[in-house]
Amino acid sequence: MAAGESSFEARLAAIAVAPNGGRRTKADHPALPQTADELAETAAACLEAGAAMLHCHVRDRDGQHILDAEAYRDATAAVRREVGERLVVQITTEAVGRYQPEEQMAVVRAVRPEAASLALKELVPDAAHEAAFGRFLAFMKRERIVPQIILYHPEEALRLKDMMARGIVPFDDVPVLYVLGRYTAGQRSAPADLLPFLAPEAPRFGHFMVCAFGAREAACVTTAAALGGHARVGFENNLHLPDGTLAPDNAALVRGVAGALAALGMRAADAGRLRADWALVVN
Repeated sequence: MAAGESSFEARLAAIAVAPNGGRRTKADHPALPQTADELAETAAACLEAGAAMLHCHVRDRDGQHILDAEAYRDATAAVRREVGERLVVQITTEAVGRYQPEEQMAVVRAVRPEAASLALKELVPDAAHEAAFGRFLAFMKRERIVPQIILYHPEEALRLKDMMARGIVPFDDVPVLYVLGRYTAGQRSAPADLLPFLAPEAPRFGHFMVCAFGAREAACVTTAAALGGHARVGFENNLHLPDGTLAPDNAALVRGVAGALAALGMRAADAGRLRADWALVVN
């Protein structure tokens, strides 16, 4: 090694953007994307800011959350026209109080997306739903659709590991998303909310991502990245910059986290790296 050179290699952490969610509308923020074209425009801006993945919700003509295969195909096609394969496009199966597990799984079967997020407490509300969930995950494995299991509480992580041990989950490991908080009025997440998920006795997963609520979103997800995880930010859970001011758009939230990672000697991963990391976990 020449004098002055360093062998240091920055750790890569993926940033996902969740730009709209299923609850907020343009009344909450005029830059919140709702149509396919708006999602594509947001995707391009967030890619430039450092995102590797778009977590996609779609809406009906009245702006209401829907799980609709055609709407997902339209949104995905619009994003692909804008950014090609430079972003992972993950669809949501979130119920938002409107859908049952059978409907949530059916939309993934119809769309066959690259990736889908699955809330364990929604899709497997009790033991009677385990067999159907296992068959659904087997379908996802055959179709090479990457599941990301959403966990709201450390006890859900224990339940997921138990289902894996019993062979219900047909993967040796699976990507997870730890949610720090709930969809409640005035929710404000803090970095310490991550600690129970990473306690010595807690289950470990090969790829974990974190999302959080409120203006400390960036602090929460940057903490997660520093501890070996990955970040999800966006208007779904937070509209504000770390100083409490209203963010101008989703890209500003992505850019802020990318800058925080850089300050810690880390770099934002691109979509290719995220796909490769997921492939190591689920294959």
